[in-house]
Amino acid sequence: MPWQARLNLDYRFEAPRSVLRHDHDGPLRILKSLYPEGDGICHNVVVHPPGGLVGGDVLDIRVRVDSGAHGFISTPGATRFYACDDLTTTQRVALTLQPGARLEWLPLEAIAYPGCQALNTLSAILGEGAELLAWDVTALGLPNAGQPFDRGRFSQRLEIPGLWLEQACIDATDTRLLESPLGLGGRRCMGTLLLASGSPFGRERQERLLDAVRATLTRLPPEVQAGATCPHPRLLVLRAVAPMVEPLMAALQCAWAGLRPAAWDIPAVPPRIWRV
Repeated sequence: MPWQARLNLDYRFEAPRSVLRHDHDGPLRILKSLYPEGDGICHNVVVHPPGGLVGGDVLDIRVRVDSGAHGFISTPGATRFYACDDLTTTQRVALTLQPGARLEWLPLEAIAYPGCQALNTLSAILGEGAELLAWDVTALGLPNAGQPFDRGRFSQRLEIPGLWLEQACIDATDTRLLESPLGLGGRRCMGTLLLASGSPFGRERQERLLDAVRATLTRLPPEVQAGATCPHPRLLVLRAVAPMVEPLMAALQCAWAGLRPAAWDIPAVPPRIWRV
């Protein structure tokens, strides 16, 4: 029988600390709150004990961040969409940031196993002055394990209404998309990093943010291709592709480390979970 799991996270600012209140239903949990950077930023890890999703499973994660609070969320491992029959496997993430809130949504990658029928969605609503630093990373198949993405379908939708919409339906039989230089060019890993704001950055700040991100791109390994732009006065986007997930994830972590102090004047303190 499919798993139906729900997790609600509610970050509040109770001076001088950002605190988390949460509730869940089904196999989806949050680990204890940590404060490696002090009281102002609450770090949490979302855990899915079964370790993966099969046909009909649904993960529903909703995050709300109150004004003045700052949440940091990651995961201990990849989200694995396993092979299934005709039932779609779904992960839904909805983020709501009140005016002046900050959230970092930085999970590890989603892996589309051969034969999966997967739907992965993320939506965000930002109040005035709220800022979201988030990424999404997808790996198609497991090439090192001899499991290429040669059957199945992975659908994805990333949306900030009125600001950003990225959606795709990747069919394993669509060789034009997977192999063409105008598509993935034979690469099987792709990532998007966003810094989105509820208010315009302003020209000077926008240029400073772009410079900070682009400086990190000069240090990327040659197998990672990436570019950054500001397609909207409230949005910075970094897009990257690579043949393997490890150098791609390292590239996004490097970009995050350059962007965080430029955006918020706070040092980049990577969570311990990234080094496990």
